[in-house]
Amino acid sequence: MAVARAVPGTVRADLGEVFRLEYPRVVGVAARVLGSRDWAEDVAQDVFLSFARSSVPAGEARGWLSVAAAHTALNLLRSGRRRASREETAAAADDAVAPDVADAVVTLEERRRVRAALARLPRKQAVALVLRHSGMGYADVAAALDLSPGSVGTTVRRAESALRKELDRHASSD
Repeated sequence: MAVARAVPGTVRADLGEVFRLEYPRVVGVAARVLGSRDWAEDVAQDVFLSFARSSVPAGEARGWLSVAAAHTALNLLRSGRRRASREETAAAADDAVAPDVADAVVTLEERRRVRAALARLPRKQAVALVLRHSGMGYADVAAALDLSPGSVGTTVRRAESALRKELDRHASSD
């Protein structure tokens, strides 16, 4: 994502307003990918730091921030840096008393599988899927990804199909 840089040492005049308006969306997009509000807030911090250093016009901030959140979260998933956190979470879940441990384990495992499959999708498909399922409309997804509005539905359907194939392929190899 090539963006011209702002003048070093200056703070964007619109940063506070953009942050107030878009922070919930940025965290929501990242949380959809990562499944953790804590990790999503870390991603949001990184994304807003990048935005603060950029010269992205305020009118384009929503799309830029949403795409940046999806990219950053997917990069985090792909990097494997969350492995230690997942292991800690699993250990904490073992210590907790749950009404139905089997259901909790199955749900956590399914979410892990979906996130891993999402990380293996082509980037544009993964981002389109995340943005659309984060509540963005077709026009907003199209603008954020520089697609024609008519192609968003096709891109999302292809991404869903590719995600199902990834899930099936890895289910059969388990």
